[in-house]
Amino acid sequence: MFDVTRSTETTDTARRAPSRRAILQLAGVFGMTTAVGSAVAACAGPQTAGGAATGSAGGTGGTLTVVLNRNLVSLDNKLNQYDAAVTVQRAVREALTRIGNDLKPELVLAESFEQTSPTVWTVKLRSDIHYSDKSKVTVEDVETALKLYFEVKAGYVASQFPEQPSFAKVDDTSFTLTTKNPLVTLDSLMSNILITPAAANKAEELREGIGSGPFTVAEADSGTGTYRLVRNENYWGEKALLDEVKISYQEEEGARVIAITSGQADVIDTITPESANALKKNADIELVQGPGTRLIHLFYNFRKPAGSPLANPKVREALSFAVDHDALIKSLMNGLVSSAEGVVPKTLAGFVSTGSYAFDPAKAKSMLAAEGVSGLKLTFIWEDSEFAGAARVMEAIAGMLGDVGVTVTLKQIPKGGEINAWRRGEAGDWDVLGNGYGNQTGLALTNLQGQYGGTAEKEKTRDTYHGFVFPEITTLLDQASAEPDQAKRDALLKDAQEKIWAQWPAMWAWTPDNVLAKRKRVTTLELSPANSYSLSKVKVSG
Repeated sequence: MFDVTRSTETTDTARRAPSRRAILQLAGVFGMTTAVGSAVAACAGPQTAGGAATGSAGGTGGTLTVVLNRNLVSLDNKLNQYDAAVTVQRAVREALTRIGNDLKPELVLAESFEQTSPTVWTVKLRSDIHYSDKSKVTVEDVETALKLYFEVKAGYVASQFPEQPSFAKVDDTSFTLTTKNPLVTLDSLMSNILITPAAANKAEELREGIGSGPFTVAEADSGTGTYRLVRNENYWGEKALLDEVKISYQEEEGARVIAITSGQADVIDTITPESANALKKNADIELVQGPGTRLIHLFYNFRKPAGSPLANPKVREALSFAVDHDALIKSLMNGLVSSAEGVVPKTLAGFVSTGSYAFDPAKAKSMLAAEGVSGLKLTFIWEDSEFAGAARVMEAIAGMLGDVGVTVTLKQIPKGGEINAWRRGEAGDWDVLGNGYGNQTGLALTNLQGQYGGTAEKEKTRDTYHGFVFPEITTLLDQASAEPDQAKRDALLKDAQEKIWAQWPAMWAWTPDNVLAKRKRVTTLELSPANSYSLSKVKVSG
């Protein structure tokens, strides 16, 4: 019925135990010296470092060990900002603002951030902020950071801005950000622009350098995704409670589960439903769970030529009827996700319910036949570990499409591979992308601008979201981003979202709950709806 092509080993741990290679990798990460089997079985929990922290918050000290499911190739976010990375990146580098747990902007490096006219925001830096080497955070650092986010090729963060604000220095601590059209969400968008000393910044993901955050980098190996962060004793704010944080990654979920159950890891992320159920039974482990802001969807390639079946919205809609999402949620996702009711997650401010996905294979067949489509062949691509249980979900959907006469080839791109080149159409052709789109602002407008606000100019450089360019929709989104009146802005967003839904941009979309596993020795870990947490506030005991 379908062909599966993979470049890496599957991460599907429900079907098999973690490989010996994965366990050996963990042994290397954690410095095990005994035989792997006995070491994993006999390991005690990570030990608390002696001595109390000296920070103003009355830190308890200790070491936190975190194992991620994806390689953290950089402590910069110009190109990548998947959820777990944000936790680590913002422990080292800070922005003018941040998004709080209520999904509203809060001041960080900025003392004030005010819209002083419809197209101008005036920002004043705090007088006490500085980097870990005690050098001042300057207006020039902010100017350079903003400029470089827009210069990097295929920038993730820059794509969420409807336009690049122009920067003008007022004095040594103040500046203005001016846009051609009003941009009422600029204080939220600037929470994603991480500040680095101008002389050390580049139009690329930075592999090194200092920041103004509560931790500094003591050791780093971006190739293996291994980092050791230590408390920044020169931090301008309330010092971190922990002495150090050790970060590593393991692509196989079974190995991550072994790491936390054996006490070699304190926190793991991206957990499949099966592992979540198993971990709930462990008396030493707690699951932290809550509604999320991440959208995962099977997004169509909108760069198809006019004669392609996928260029027809009725064909795109027809294929969605082949997907039994209720069965997938129940059998493969254990109820830990919610099927989308619109084109952005319903947890975001400005969300509008535009419809729902339905399973009706007979309707899928009849609609395809009505459009003269038969013998359709599709290629699905996704990056390894893009979402929990990705390989199994894709295989199941391929089978469902086979039931309506569609042949599917599955191609999994290795983590750290060429997924960006594939997304831009530079590595090969594809039809459907399994992709997650995180939201760090709490605003529906951020997703809408980044995914559905494409222009012909952006498409020339392949900087649209997979070729989605509909001028009428982009105009509505631009108008919404410029509208100061909340009621009028919401009306524009509603119109835009309904028009996006009518294009059937995705075969299916869903929002997973945020699920994180931690050992009970880890306290004060508060997971935000954006699926990140403040490392500086985490405590460990025992």
